[in-house]
Amino acid sequence: MRVFEKNSNIFKLLSEAVSEGIIVINEEQLIVAANTRASAMFGYENEALVGEPLQVLIPQTYRKAHKAHVSGFYRKQEQRLMAEGLTLFGLRKNKEQFPLEVGLNPFALYGNTYVLALVIDVTERKKIEESQKMKTAALEAALNGITITDALQEDNPIIYANTAFEKITGYTKEEILGRNCRFLQAGDHDQEAVKKMYGAIKEGKGCHVQLRNYKKDGTLFWNEVSINPIADESERITHYVGIQNDITERKMAEQEIGHLARIFDESLNEIYVFDAHTLQFINANYGAQKNTGYVMAECKKMTPLDLKPEFSEDKFRKLISPLLDGSMEKMDFETVHRRKDGTTYPVEVHLQISSLGDKQVIVAIILDISDRKDYTQKLEKTVERRTEQLKKALETEKELNDLKTKFLSLVSHEFKTPLSGILTSTILVGKYTEKDQQEKREKHLKTITGMVHHLTQILDDFLSMEQLEKGKEVYHHSEFSLSKLVNEVIYNANMLLKNGQRINYPQNIDDVSICQDEKIMALVLTNLLTNAVKYSQEDTEIDLKVDLMADKIIIHVKDQGIGIPEKDQKHIFDRYFRAENVLTTQGTGIGLNMIKAHVENLGGSIFFISKQNKGSTFTVELPLGKAP
Repeated sequence: MRVFEKNSNIFKLLSEAVSEGIIVINEEQLIVAANTRASAMFGYENEALVGEPLQVLIPQTYRKAHKAHVSGFYRKQEQRLMAEGLTLFGLRKNKEQFPLEVGLNPFALYGNTYVLALVIDVTERKKIEESQKMKTAALEAALNGITITDALQEDNPIIYANTAFEKITGYTKEEILGRNCRFLQAGDHDQEAVKKMYGAIKEGKGCHVQLRNYKKDGTLFWNEVSINPIADESERITHYVGIQNDITERKMAEQEIGHLARIFDESLNEIYVFDAHTLQFINANYGAQKNTGYVMAECKKMTPLDLKPEFSEDKFRKLISPLLDGSMEKMDFETVHRRKDGTTYPVEVHLQISSLGDKQVIVAIILDISDRKDYTQKLEKTVERRTEQLKKALETEKELNDLKTKFLSLVSHEFKTPLSGILTSTILVGKYTEKDQQEKREKHLKTITGMVHHLTQILDDFLSMEQLEKGKEVYHHSEFSLSKLVNEVIYNANMLLKNGQRINYPQNIDDVSICQDEKIMALVLTNLLTNAVKYSQEDTEIDLKVDLMADKIIIHVKDQGIGIPEKDQKHIFDRYFRAENVLTTQGTGIGLNMIKAHVENLGGSIFFISKQNKGSTFTVELPLGKAP
C-alpha cells in the first residue's frame, strides 16, 4: 500500500480520467487503491475501500469461488475478462447486489505483483436486454401479422416479420425478409388503397387501408393494414411498422348481410316475422313501418292481432293451425289492417312457416290491395317472388350466424370500415335477431356502436390536444343544465359497458344549472367514465358523484377496476404515458394529460387515489362562474 501512497497523485490523475471503476488489489487480495467511480459504485466514500479485503465487494455466496479464482489468476498472470460469458455480481455497502463486468490486468511494481480490476456496472444494460427480450416475445405471440421495414434502405425492405404474418401469407421468414411488401399484391397494384398507402409513405405519414392480397398459393385474401412511421431523434423516418389482419371472412359476411338486407328492406311490400307460438313480432321491414305508422320499437311489442281489428286471438290461432301442424306450407287470405292513426285498408296476406335458429316463426308478406284492380296479377307474382327470396334468406340464417359473430368480433377493433358503414351494418344485423338471442346480439351491436364512439373520442382528443398545443383553445362559460349534460355523457358511456357493468347516476343534480364551459365539462366526464368502464371488469359498478359548493363543483368518478400500480401513479398525467398493467388495452395515453390541462386552464384541479386490483377514484374540482 506504501507504493501507491508514494505514487497517489499519479494514480489519481490516471484513474479519475476514466469513467469505469478501477480497483487495485495485492496478492493478499487487499484493496490498495480505488478511484472515485469505483468507490461510488459500491456505495463507499473516497479512500474508504483502501485496506479493505476484496471480499467485502463480493456477495457471500460467491466469495469462496471468487477467492480461488483470483488466486489462480495470480499464478497464470494473464490479462482477461473475468468469467467471460457469465454475469458477475458485486455487493454494495448497503448489501444490495448488482450485475457487473470485470476486466483483470496483472502488473508488477517495485517487486510486488498487483491486479488492476476494471469494473463496469451493467445494471441498466441488463434491464434493457430483458426489456428487449420481452418486446420480441410479445411481437411473436401477437395474433396480428406484424412487419418492420427499413425506410433508409432502397425500396423499403422488410427486416422483421412475426410468426402470425407467416401464417397469414403462407410465406416463410426467409421468403419475406429483404422484400418490399408489394409482393403480396401479385400484380394487382391498381387499387385505390395501394395508392393511398404509398402516398402516405411518400409523405412520411401513417395510414389504414384494406387491400386485396394473395397468399403464397395464390389464394386471394383481404388484408386490413395499418402502417405507422418511426422517426429518430432528428425526426428522420427510419422504419415503418405494419400491422395486418386477414378480414376475408368479415368481407364475405358483409356482402351476404348486405344482400339479405336489400331483399328485406327494399321490398315494396310489408314484411313481418313473428313467433309462431307467442305471436310476438320479431322483425318488420321498412315498408311495414312506413305503411302502418309504427316504428320498430313499437312493432316488437305488438302481435298481428294489433293490426287486425276483426280477429280475436282464438280465431287467429285457429287460422294458422294448419301451418303449425304441417298440413299446409303456406296460406293466403284477404283481410283488413288498421294503421296507428286508426285508418284501415284492405290487404292480401301471405303466411308461411319457417325457422329462425331453433325457433319456429311465421313470415307474413302483406300487400295493400286498395288500388289493386289491373295490377292484381302483377302484385301476386311479385309477392310469390319476394316470398321465395325471403324463404331462401331465412334458410341461410343459421349458416350466417357464425359469420355474423366473427364479423361483429372483428368490427370491434379500431380503424375498421368507415363509421357510417359500421353503423349501417349494426342496424342491419339488429333486424335479424332471435328473441332468445336478443341479449347476445344487443351486446355485439353495443360493442360496435361503442367503438364508433371510441374512435370519435380519440379524434376529439387529438383535435383538442392540437388546440392546446397551439394555444388556440378558447373557453366559453355559459349557464347550462347539469343533469342534461350528465345524462348525455352517461348515455354515450353506457354504449361501452361490459356485461354486468353499471354506472350509478348522481342523485342531487336534478334542476341544477351551473356556469362553466359546457364542452370541456363533457370532455372531462367522458374521459373519466370511459376510462372507468375500460379498466373495470364485468359485473362492477362505477359511481359518479357530484358535490356542489357555493363557488365550485366537485366531481368524483369511482371504479372497481384494475387500479394503477404505485410506481406508475406519479406519471399517470404525463402525455402518452400508460401504466404497465394496461399496455395490452386500447388507448392513446393523452386523455388524462389533456383533461388535466383543460381543468387547470379553467382554474381547477384534478387528483386521484388508486390501489392496484382494487380500483381508482378520480376527483375534479372546478370553480363556478357567473353567466355573462
